[in-house]
Amino acid sequence: MAIQDAPLARRGRGATFDPANRFAPRTSVAEADGWWQEFPPARLATTVQDEAAKSALSWNRSPDLGFDRSLNPYRGCEHGCIYCYARPSHAYWDYSPGLDFETRLIARSGLLEQLEMELCKPGYVCRPINLSGNTDCYQPLEAERGTTRRILEVLLACGHPVTIVTKSALILRDRDLLAALAARRLVQVFISLTTLNDELKRRLEPRTASPRARLRVIRELSAAGVPVGVLTSPMIPGLNDHELEALLAAGREAGADTAAWMLLRLPLEVAPLFRDWLAEHYPERADKVMNRVRDTRGGKDYDARFGQRMRGEGVFADLLAQRFRKACQRLAYRQAHRESLDCTSFRPPRAQGDLFA
Repeated sequence: MAIQDAPLARRGRGATFDPANRFAPRTSVAEADGWWQEFPPARLATTVQDEAAKSALSWNRSPDLGFDRSLNPYRGCEHGCIYCYARPSHAYWDYSPGLDFETRLIARSGLLEQLEMELCKPGYVCRPINLSGNTDCYQPLEAERGTTRRILEVLLACGHPVTIVTKSALILRDRDLLAALAARRLVQVFISLTTLNDELKRRLEPRTASPRARLRVIRELSAAGVPVGVLTSPMIPGLNDHELEALLAAGREAGADTAAWMLLRLPLEVAPLFRDWLAEHYPERADKVMNRVRDTRGGKDYDARFGQRMRGEGVFADLLAQRFRKACQRLAYRQAHRESLDCTSFRPPRAQGDLFA
C-alpha cells in the first residue's frame, strides 16, 4: 500500500498531518515510490513534557485584543481545533504546528512562583490577565495538573482581575473560586460556542466539550453569579456562519449576558492544515469555503493587518458584522467591557508577609 493511500484523519485529532517546522534547517518529504509502507497509526497518544517556566505573563500591544497580558499554563492544546491560530507557536519549541500541537504538550512547572514574583515587582500595574492567549487553560491536561486552579487561587488572594476563554466543561470544577472572584468583580468568563452541530464539532474541535455541555457551563456559571459571555468564534464562511443567530440565541437562553465574534484566521501553517482538513472531511464544499474565506481576506488565505485580522473585509465580512450586531440588539446582549473589572483592590501576593520579613 503506497503512503498516499493511507487514511489522513486520526480518531480524536484535528490535524491530518505535521507540516515542517519553519525554523528547522532541514525538512523531509514522503514520496510514493512504490514500496510498501505501514499505515500511520489511527490513534496517536498524548505525551507531556515539563518545562521550567522562566516567566509567567506574556505581553502584547495588539489593538485588536482587549487585554495586554496573558498567562498560558500549557503549550500546545489537546483539544485539537483545526483552525487554532496558536498552532504556529509550537514551532518555537521544535515541534510541528500540526499533530504535534495537539499530541506533544508542554506543562510549565514553577509557574505559580514566577507569577507571584512578577506581581510583586515595584512597577507592576494591575490590569486583567487573560487565561489563556495561546492554549485552553482547561484542556484535559488541567484535570491532572490543576495549574489553572492554583493560578485562580493566587489571583483571588491578591485581588487581581482575570478573564477566561474556554471550550471545556472542566471549568465547572472551579465554580467556587469563580463565584468568589465574581463577588469582587474580578472575573469575566467567555465560553467559545462554534456550532450546535455535534458532528461538525467532532470534526472541527475533536476533544472539546459538546455544544450541549458548553451551554450547561453557561447556565451553571450564570446561576453561580459569574459573568459569562458567549464567543461565536471562529465564523467560517460556508461551514458554520449560517449558525450565527442560533448560537447567540442559545447562549442568551442559557444565561450569557455578553457576546463577541471573530472571523476564521489562517496564519502561517494553519492555512495548509485547514485546507487539508477541508479536503478530508468536506471535499464537496472545500473550494466554496476557501473562496469565501479569500473574499474576506483580499484574495488571500489570510490578512494579518491590525484592524482586519479579526473581522476581515468585503461584502461577506460586513454582512456577518451586521448580522451579529442586529442579533445582539434583538437578544438584549450588553457590550462586554473588561474595564468593568475591579483593578483597585489588587495587593501584591507577598505584600503582607514582606512587612514581617
